[in-house]
Amino acid sequence: MGCIDYGKECHAQATKNGVDSVLPVQNSLIHMYACCGSVQLARVVFDGVLTRDLVSWNSIIDGHMMAGELNAAHRLFDEMPERNLVTWNVMISGYLKGRNPGYAMKLFRTMGGLGMRGNARTMVCLATACGRSGRLKEGRSVHGSIVRMFVRSSLIIDTALIDMYSKCRRVEAARRVFERMTERNLISWNAMILGNCIQGNPEDGLSLFGVMVAIDGNEREESLRLLPDEVTFIGILCACARSELLAEGRSYFKQMTEVFGLKPNYAHFWCMANLLANVGLIDEAEGFLQSMAKFDGHMSCESLLWASLLGLCRFKRDVYLGERIAKLLLNLDPKNLVCYQFLLIIYAVSGQWENVSGVQKLIKERRLGIIPGSSLLDLKNIVHNFKVSNKDREGIEEVNSMMDELAHRFRLPSADLSRS
Repeated sequence: MGCIDYGKECHAQATKNGVDSVLPVQNSLIHMYACCGSVQLARVVFDGVLTRDLVSWNSIIDGHMMAGELNAAHRLFDEMPERNLVTWNVMISGYLKGRNPGYAMKLFRTMGGLGMRGNARTMVCLATACGRSGRLKEGRSVHGSIVRMFVRSSLIIDTALIDMYSKCRRVEAARRVFERMTERNLISWNAMILGNCIQGNPEDGLSLFGVMVAIDGNEREESLRLLPDEVTFIGILCACARSELLAEGRSYFKQMTEVFGLKPNYAHFWCMANLLANVGLIDEAEGFLQSMAKFDGHMSCESLLWASLLGLCRFKRDVYLGERIAKLLLNLDPKNLVCYQFLLIIYAVSGQWENVSGVQKLIKERRLGIIPGSSLLDLKNIVHNFKVSNKDREGIEEVNSMMDELAHRFRLPSADLSRS
């Protein structure tokens, strides 16, 4: 439940009844505090355990990983007197969650060098790591290992392979895995739909969506129908933007809110705004973004990623529009340094150095600290790296990366392949 107050009450009862020094109780307390987000209290319990077992070590390492404290977890990993497969899986999945897929794969190679074989969870993490780092050759090797290790595949493994092949731009291979599956859930459908919509043929993704929700004209059993979620529509709207399908994009956005009752978030608004801009409706694109606040009252906490999205989208061709978007971000979140950096980039690219100085002065007056772009050298680097998207590609590399992050943030808990 993640309820630390009740957990503390249980801890107090354990102490009152004299069982707080029993190892299984201590291990459960470490796990409880870690799951509740208090790795410091988990560490206090761990440090007080006189005779630790593998569960003790694995629990505290997992706690540090959940808190994003990778260095602390690795120090404990190095101190362990012995390790088991659970230990290695905790470390591999922890580095994967910590956005370091390369090191996750390095750990697996180290584990293999010690003569240990992974299990299904290990292979899912590796497939996900290969996808996130775009390592097709190693991803195929992982697929081969899965075929050799398991008599039959599973829903979670197949979904991980679909995700991996899609991110490595081998959507045809992902589709072959998808077609072979005897069981599918919303996560596997989303992985295949997003693979087509973002990496492959957008029209194929839209067609697959029709099959999933049974609006393709074919009769399907009611039990086989699946309701889409927010992630599904990120892919669908991105496909419409890529193919400049304005009428379809408007229709899908309306379906999302009125037919399926889903609340759009900033990702959906960004996709729609990009679609509108692609077909030349710049003013409407801006208005669409501004209407976002009506749907999402928590925009400020998301504005960092939103600023990154806007900085990579094709709106950057229009300095005036970029300036207005940046100022809108500042109004939403006046203490977010990324918003100021985005405005600095807009002015620097257009050579408006007087406005650059004005923004720097504003940052100083508001005591917001130093950010990239505060020196002339930094600004020259920003301008040098500030590339205008190609019409045919629309900065698809950046879109791929962003959509990976969006899908990661908006999936249901069971959708994070690295944790399943």
